[in-house]
Formats: sequence, C-alpha cells, structure tokens
Amino acid sequence: MRNRVSTRFCMAFLGAVLAAAAWSATQAQDLKSFEQRITVKVLPNGLTLILCRRPEAPVFSYTTFIDAGDVNDPSGESGLAHMFEHLAFKGTSQIGATDYAAEKVALEKVEAANDAYEAEYLKPVGRDEQKLAALKKAFLAAQADAEKYVIPNQFTAVAQANGAHDLNAETGLDDTQYFWSMPENRLELWAWMESSRLAYAVPREFYKERDVVMEERRMRTDSDPIGRLIEQFLATAYVAHNYGRSSIGWPSEVSQITATEAMAFHKKYYVGGNIAIAIVGDVDPRTELPMLEKYFSRVPGGPRPEEMTTVEPKQFAEKSVVIREQTQPFYIEGYHRPSFRDPDDAVYDAIGDIMSNGRVSRLYRSLVEQQQIAAEAEGFSPFPGEKYPSLFAFYAVPLPGHTPAEMREAIHKEIEKLKTADVTDAELQMYKTRARADLLRGLADDQGLANSLAEYQTRYGDWRELFLQLDRVDKVTKADIRRVANKVFVDSNRTSAEIDTEPPAATAKKDGGAQ
Repeated sequence: MRNRVSTRFCMAFLGAVLAAAAWSATQAQDLKSFEQRITVKVLPNGLTLILCRRPEAPVFSYTTFIDAGDVNDPSGESGLAHMFEHLAFKGTSQIGATDYAAEKVALEKVEAANDAYEAEYLKPVGRDEQKLAALKKAFLAAQADAEKYVIPNQFTAVAQANGAHDLNAETGLDDTQYFWSMPENRLELWAWMESSRLAYAVPREFYKERDVVMEERRMRTDSDPIGRLIEQFLATAYVAHNYGRSSIGWPSEVSQITATEAMAFHKKYYVGGNIAIAIVGDVDPRTELPMLEKYFSRVPGGPRPEEMTTVEPKQFAEKSVVIREQTQPFYIEGYHRPSFRDPDDAVYDAIGDIMSNGRVSRLYRSLVEQQQIAAEAEGFSPFPGEKYPSLFAFYAVPLPGHTPAEMREAIHKEIEKLKTADVTDAELQMYKTRARADLLRGLADDQGLANSLAEYQTRYGDWRELFLQLDRVDKVTKADIRRVANKVFVDSNRTSAEIDTEPPAATAKKDGGAQ
C-alpha cells in the first residue's frame, strides 16, 4: 500500500484523466490491437484476471464479476445475492472494526439471539408472546453490543479518500458486479481491499442491512404499481425457473434470511473459479501481475458451483394478469425465447432494434407519433435475464383517454407486420451500423470495457467474443427476422399483464360494499 492523497485532488484529477483516456481509447479498436494489450491469467484458485493496458492516463477502472445473482438464491432464501452486495461494503475482518476478534464473538451472539427469536416467532401454534418479546429484547441488545466495534463506512471512506470514483455495485439476476475507477498509484491498495472483501467477508450489521433491503422492496415493488405488476407478470410467465421469482426477494423470505445463510451463499459462490476481474487502464502486466496474483490468490478456490438444471417447460396457453386500481394504466407482454447462446441471439437483437431503437423505430412511430395513443412504446430482450432462456417483451404506456387494450392491439399489428413482410434494407442496415457503433462506444470507455471483458470472459470463456459478435450481427437477414418472429410471437407463447385504471366512483362503491 502506498501513501494516501486528498479526496478532492483525487476526484478532480481522476475526472480529467478519465476524459483524456476515453479520447485516446477511440483509436485502434480492432481485435488485433486489443490482443496485443490484453493479458489473461487464471490463478491456481481458479480466479481469472484480465488486464488491458491503456497507458494514456494514470488511472484504471475495474469490474469484479461474480457469476451468481438473484437467480442463484436458494429455495426459500430469495434476496441473498442482493444482501451480499450490501455486506460487501461493510468491510472485512481487516477493515471496518476496531477489534475484529471481539466483534466476531459479538456477532456469534447476535446470530444465536436471532435464531432463538425466530424459532419462537415461526411456531405455527403455541407461540408465547411474552417470551417472544424477551427474545426480541435480547436480540436487540446483542446487536447493540456488536455495533460497538463497527467503524461505520470505513471501506468506502478509505477507497474514496484514495481517489475511488463511481464506486458502486449491482446485483442482477445472473451475476453480481463490483466496480470503480482509481488513480494507478493506488492499484496495490485496491488489490488489497478488493481481495479482502472477497476472501475475508464479515456479516457485519447484517440484520440492519436486511431492514434496508426490506425498505427497498417496499419502495420499488410494494408501493409501485408497475413494480407490483412486473413481479406478478414474471411469476405468471414462469412456472418452474427461478426467473419467475421476485428479484429483490419475497417479503416472507427476505425478512427471515440469516447471516449464517448469507455466509453459506458466499462460501459457495464467491470462489475463485466463479470470479473474473477485469482491469483496464495504466496497468503493466509485466510489473503488476505478480502483485495482483499475491493478493487475489487469497480468494478461496473450492469447486465451481453447479449450473442450474431447471428448464422452463414450453408454454402451451396464453396467460394474463390484470391489476385494477386508481393509477396510470400500463401494458406489457412477453414471449419465451432462448438464452444468449442460441444461434438466433443476434436476430432477437435486430428485432428489438427495429421495433424500439429511437424515434425512427416502428413502435414509436406507430403508437406515439402516428396514432398518438401512447406516451411510450418499446420492445426489449432478453428479460428478465440472459444467461438462461428468457422473454422478449413489449410494453406501452397509454396516453389519457386510451386503454391497455388499445396498446395490446396496436403492438400486435406491428408484430404481425414482422411476421408477414420483410423489414426494409434501410432498417436492417441501420441495426447493423448501430450495433457496431455501440460496441466502439463501449470500448472507448475504460469502465465499460472492463465490464464487457469480465462478462464475455465469464459467459463465453474468451473475451474475444466481444468482437466476434459482430460477425453474427452481419449475418442477420430479413428472412431470419420473419422466421424468428413467426416461431416466437405466437398466442400460446404469450403472457400479458396490464394495469386497468379503475375510476374513483367504482373504488368508493367497492369500499362501501366491503363495510
């Protein structure tokens, strides 16, 4: 580790050099040039390091890619992957506590107190309310004792004091990612910190964070009509696969997951073979790789977790969800489609682009501009994830005076056009041009490149697929689009969901009748 520098200086310096790096990175964006700058090293513990040297500015960006997300939450424990994202910022056995040895003992007492409380709380019959209150009091006391050792937000504070920029994390259905940018002369400090939270995680303030996640759920889902609709939409579309579960977790499960379960999840999924780390910027593999190996070799090896074997069965009948309440009407429908590994993956991308990319897209021109019945209208894929077979979805937001039924009919007319007539040469070429431009823009940004390198190395076993995907894009034909549209966009493969706005009078009458 090296000397600390002031936060203000680091932030200003980092912003300037990142802009310079992005400009320089627009040069030499072909596969051959990247092969000369990228080094891949698989450590003995299975962890993969991907280094891309861009010495134009003394900074680096990184992504730690964990091949586990919400879809990997064990049955009955939805929300665990997201919980661990929260814990990752609480520090480690080396960061975040005044006396970790004492804190560890205190945390064990917290877990024992929680187990005793939940055992009484979950009794189906014969629950002793007086005993329950006493156990709750003991649990809160144990928590307070453990918090005496906590140095709040120390992990984040150390990173930011040393110039960390855009420090964040994301838990998706398929993976969990940690990322930030930093001055190059803090690379060793970063390696120590990042490897520490992978190797020496601590369930610090776990139950406090569990309450935070419950509040997130209330805000994003329970109190949001569209959030509730999407949750029900996916639960209806899927009958077997975990893509049908709530991404943030079902309330009864989130409220009962424990620190012990979280550490078991970490032990299973945060192993070297399930982690790829991409570093892009002023990093020289010849001098920096030995140091990186030293720190990241601390991550436990262990077997790579088994792949999910559940396959969503074919849908044979159309399904629908309707929510009636006093709120903005909304319509969404989805059709089951294969995973990213399917040979037609680029065809689905082409359909999404032609139907939805900007003001020249078919859905926008038809529903928003010409018919003026919708405020928004789009199609997108894959949803909700891409690692496993997912959905191709379409949605529209009706303008005042228009209904979800109108959105449904208008979307179906546009889908039918895809099935019965070829897209134009201009539309297909525009998709291919945009796909190439989007790739180049992503490559120009160090953080975006780090994200892509880690993801493609994990998903395909070779980061080069990031470039080779353009070959599949170039091969998409108009006949491919018609073929896929006719295969996938059929009634029996459709699940729809809508919010029908209920007039105040109907609600008042219903409430009065309930009394």
